[in-house]
Amino acid sequence: MRRILLSLLLCLPLSMAAQNTWEMPEQVQDGKIVKVLPDQKYLVGAVPVVDGRVVFDTVINVPGKNARQIHDILLDYMTKITKEKNQLEQSRITLDDKNERIICGTYQEWLVFKSTALVLDRTRFIYNIIAKYEDGKAEITLTRIYYLYDEERTPQSYKAEEWITDEYGLKKKKNALSRVSGKFRKKTIDRKDYLFRKFAEVLK
Repeated sequence: MRRILLSLLLCLPLSMAAQNTWEMPEQVQDGKIVKVLPDQKYLVGAVPVVDGRVVFDTVINVPGKNARQIHDILLDYMTKITKEKNQLEQSRITLDDKNERIICGTYQEWLVFKSTALVLDRTRFIYNIIAKYEDGKAEITLTRIYYLYDEERTPQSYKAEEWITDEYGLKKKKNALSRVSGKFRKKTIDRKDYLFRKFAEVLK
């Protein structure tokens, strides 16, 4: 019986073998097999800078809904964000201008890098969400990003422009995240992706 099992294992295709952690996954591009860097989505260009400021922006088409309907959905969701369990008491809606069709919110929340019984590594994450809207469309912007790190011991504050851009958030060869600031860059991008996805979902 043992010989039969051994024979079956030897016959399994190589593609079923577990990939080593040091191996980069492969994909096909233009008919060629290329290596994919583990943190590819967080590398060059993942943090856009506009006029010297880090600005994440997305436009969401909302066919069939007028500006008033979109306003109500945006205001409701942006208010709900302020009440999520990771939010701090400073989170609030700061502007709701129906004439200019713009809603702004200021948020302070915890970004957690590691949480165990012995270690809690996190940063206070401070940012603005600006929502502009019109009939059939909304533009969501996440900007004015700051971090307050290690505030229980030796507080350190960072501006996104001086901490998570390609210049600071990536290693010199731009093929991997920086050792320290890289974790801020990664978590910020993940949070942005989540928020933009949720906005698209609630506006459907």
